[in-house]
Amino acid sequence: MNSTHFAKPHAGAKAADLAVRTLAPEMKTRWDDYVSSKEGATFFHRAGWKEVIERAFGHEAKFLFAERDGKLCGILPLGHIRSRLFGNALISSPFCVYGGVVADDDAVADVLIEAACDQARALGVDYLEMRGRRPSRPDWPTKDLYVTFRKAIDPDPEKNMLNIPRKQRAMVRKGIKNGLSSEIDDDTGRFFDMYSTSVRNLGTPVLPRKYFRILKEVFAADCEILTVTHEGNAVSSVISFYFRDEVLPYYGGGDESARRLAANDFMYWEVMRRACERGCRVFDYGRSKQGTGSYSFKKNWGFEPEPLYYQYYLVKAKEMPDINPLNPKYRLFVNLWKRLPLPVSRLVGPVLSRNLG
Repeated sequence: MNSTHFAKPHAGAKAADLAVRTLAPEMKTRWDDYVSSKEGATFFHRAGWKEVIERAFGHEAKFLFAERDGKLCGILPLGHIRSRLFGNALISSPFCVYGGVVADDDAVADVLIEAACDQARALGVDYLEMRGRRPSRPDWPTKDLYVTFRKAIDPDPEKNMLNIPRKQRAMVRKGIKNGLSSEIDDDTGRFFDMYSTSVRNLGTPVLPRKYFRILKEVFAADCEILTVTHEGNAVSSVISFYFRDEVLPYYGGGDESARRLAANDFMYWEVMRRACERGCRVFDYGRSKQGTGSYSFKKNWGFEPEPLYYQYYLVKAKEMPDINPLNPKYRLFVNLWKRLPLPVSRLVGPVLSRNLG
C-alpha cells in the first residue's frame, strides 16, 4: 500500500502518529467493517464504490484511509472526474449524494482532508468537492442547492401508512385500487427501460446500462430492484440501497402511464412496506434540489428537508461549479434533450453522464 504525504495539518492534530494510505483490495473488509461501525458513515462510503466508479465509468478512484498504531481510524473516498465539457474535479464522492470524511476524531479528519487537498493540487484539478450531511470545513465555499429527506419508519406497515399525510396516502391507495403489484427483479432490464424513459423526459442524460449491472454485482442483496406492474406490464421501477437499518430508494422511473395509475406513489410505498418488514427503521428519500418537483413530492410524504453541505476547496477554479439542469446555461440543452428519440438518448446519454459525477 502506498503512503500519501499530507500538508498543513490543523493546529493540534496529532499528525506524527498517523499514516495515510490508499485502499488496496486486501483492505476492503477492514474498510467496510469500519464503515458499518461508525456514526456518520453512509452506504456511499462503502469500499465497493471504488470498483463501481472505476469499472462503470473508467475514472480513477483514490480511497484514502488513516491508521494509528496499525488500527484504521478514518476514511475518505475520492473519485477523479476529468471532462473537457464539465471540468476537472476530485469529488467525495462522485455519483453519490453523500461522501466526505468519517473519522475517530477531528485530528484524524483534519489530516485526511489535508491529504485530499494535497491530491487535488498534485492532480491539478479545478476543485475538490466534499459532499456530506455535515460541513467538512466551516471556511470553505458551500453550495446550498441540495437537501436530503430522512425519516424514521415504524415496524408496523399499517402505522407507516397512517403516518403518510392524507392527500399523499390517497395517492398510494389509488395505486392499490388500480390493481398495481410489486416484484423484486434479479436483473436490470425492466428497471433500465423505466429509468431511461424518465430521465430523457426530464432532459438529463441517462447513466450507462452497465453501471446498474455493476451496482447489482458489487452490492448484491444490498442493491435491490423493485418493479411495479399493471396487468402484467412494468410501469415503474426503482433501485434501492440497504445499509444497516436504512433503506435508500436511489434511482427510479416510470413509463407514460405511471402518473395516471399512481405507480410511483405505490412504488415508494412498496419500498417502505417491504423495508420495514426487512427490519429497516430509517427511510432515506435522498437528495433533491430545492424548489423542484421531487422536493415537493417528498415533502408531500411528510418528510422534512435537511441541508446538505457541498463544500469546495478551489484549486484552479475561481468560484464554485454550477453543473446542474437548473443553471440557465444548460436550459437549451435540457429542452433539446427532452425531444430526442428514446433510442438516441440511450446511446448518447452515457457518453455525457459519465463525466457529470
